[in-house]
Amino acid sequence: MPSGNHVDYLLLGVLALIWSTSFLLIKIGVTGMEPFTLTAIRLVIAAGVLLLVLRLSGRRLVVTRPAVRLYAFVGVLGNALPFSLISLGEVTVTSSMAAVLMGIMPVATFVLAHLLIPSEPMTARKFVGVSLGFGGLIALVGMSALGTIGSDPLGQLAVLGGALCYALTAVYVRIHGMFGTLEAATGAGLVAAAAGILFAFWLEDPLTMTPTAPALWAAVILGAVHTALAALIYFRTIRNLNAVTFAQINYLIPVLGSIWGILLLGESFGPNVVMALCLVLAGIYFVQPRRRTRAATSAP
Repeated sequence: MPSGNHVDYLLLGVLALIWSTSFLLIKIGVTGMEPFTLTAIRLVIAAGVLLLVLRLSGRRLVVTRPAVRLYAFVGVLGNALPFSLISLGEVTVTSSMAAVLMGIMPVATFVLAHLLIPSEPMTARKFVGVSLGFGGLIALVGMSALGTIGSDPLGQLAVLGGALCYALTAVYVRIHGMFGTLEAATGAGLVAAAAGILFAFWLEDPLTMTPTAPALWAAVILGAVHTALAALIYFRTIRNLNAVTFAQINYLIPVLGSIWGILLLGESFGPNVVMALCLVLAGIYFVQPRRRTRAATSAP
């Protein structure tokens, strides 16, 4: 089983840094336009960027049946649907509650990987890693956040649904996503953009909206950076790292989000942030498969 290299772990950290600002930008976006319209604009921009990069590189989309299935699955279940659900949920759900609910993603991935990926069985070591990561999340947001579960059932279910979509997508890509990163990202991006437009016109009326300038800028950044660039990193890292390792990013994202708040917004720095970061990093370490010694297989 490929266990990745230092570049893959560095890229995982970069992806976490990018996605750690997503909730802030989504909050800005949904204050100036409707959530499904925000998602549609974000996905159209991302698809345009990825298609341009594909054309400039002189490459073409893979159009085999497995590739098209991957585009459809990731485009809808990994992009359009969870982006829409999380944007909808963030209209009423607090950021701390959203972080807790998104923490279900690594747990769900842990179980699904055991059931569907023979090379990623459930082990005590991985269980410790996932538990440490979730403990880091609770250390960050505080036990009081758990007390708000059920206070906004529809919004919380929307965010939870997005988390489960991400878990299913991570496992699916880990099993079926074994072809070009750029082609996979572009194909999924095109399907996601089409689905996002359908959702927006079905559930809202985008043509009559007058979005604010901050909301439009948020949509542009979310599309170009948090979706297009992130998709390229996503397909590489999830291919080279196991699904459970990749899923730990959902524990790292809120910790980094808190650090952004400290650096950029002057929020107070507390020991809970350090404790959370240590627990999450320990969790990432424990979910790694033990490396076998090469001495046992090397020739004399």
